[in-house]
Amino acid sequence: MTGESLECFNCGRSNPPWAQVCRNCGAPLRPGHTATVPSGPIPTDRDSLISMLAALAAIAGAVLLGAFLANANPSGIAGQSPLPSLIGSPDLSLVPQPTGSVPAVPTATPAATPAPTPPPPGTVAFGHGLDGQLMIVEPDDVFTPGETFAHAVTMQEPFGVPQIAEQVVRLREGADPEEVQPAEGNTLGVDPNSAQAGFICCDAVQLLEAWGAGQYELRVLREGEVIAVGRFELAEG
Repeated sequence: MTGESLECFNCGRSNPPWAQVCRNCGAPLRPGHTATVPSGPIPTDRDSLISMLAALAAIAGAVLLGAFLANANPSGIAGQSPLPSLIGSPDLSLVPQPTGSVPAVPTATPAATPAPTPPPPGTVAFGHGLDGQLMIVEPDDVFTPGETFAHAVTMQEPFGVPQIAEQVVRLREGADPEEVQPAEGNTLGVDPNSAQAGFICCDAVQLLEAWGAGQYELRVLREGEVIAVGRFELAEG
């Protein structure tokens, strides 16, 4: 007999250390224990049956424990948490569904077009002389030395004031107008009840000497408001 098993003295078969009788022949394995030797291969004595039932219970317990651990850890690997059955599957109920309506696209409000500046109520004409009605004779807008410079202002309504002012600016392409004759100090008397006025200035050579050859614009002002505009040219001849 060894520390791990009990050897039956009757048949010589090894038995577990906890056995009371031989599992092969049913002979008692411990001193003072009596048992009836079974006539068949399966022992029928009480102690052997208890031993067999205990072994079966241990095996069944191990099977149940294994099934429980397998259900608690489907991955089959101890120490790892089970993986969810739907990894990465989105919850489609949280995705907003199209309603079929298309939102209106805001349209840009066009910028307001500035109102055009109304033309002045009067006009300016140029020439080489005036008649009795203060109207231009020999109309011309280009003046050379030896020619008389004259101009007339015609309004759509009476001037309404006893005097007007005149400003002259020089025009150059690609540059801002350059003032050569300010309106301050250059006033002319007119009939407040008339809509016509004319003026003979001088020989064009005097203007050429003062301002030089080029394109010019004459602006007629009434109390600071431009009421007529006209353009002329001074040339060397």
